[in-house]
Amino acid sequence: MKQFECGSLVPGCSWHTRAEEEAEVVRRAVEHMRDAHNETVIREKMVDNIKARITNQANAA
Repeated sequence: MKQFECGSLVPGCSWHTRAEEEAEVVRRAVEHMRDAHNETVIREKMVDNIKARITNQANAA
């Protein structure tokens, strides 16, 4: 399970997401950046920053 904590990129933001695939985590994070942080242009550097902050979560039993 992959996880992204927005606060690791945008201080003070408590939003987070989890998904099996990194691509889905990135998609959700980009959507969040647009909706919550009014980012109208998502540059490759932003996607790289999101990917760099994705962590692996152990699956809960």
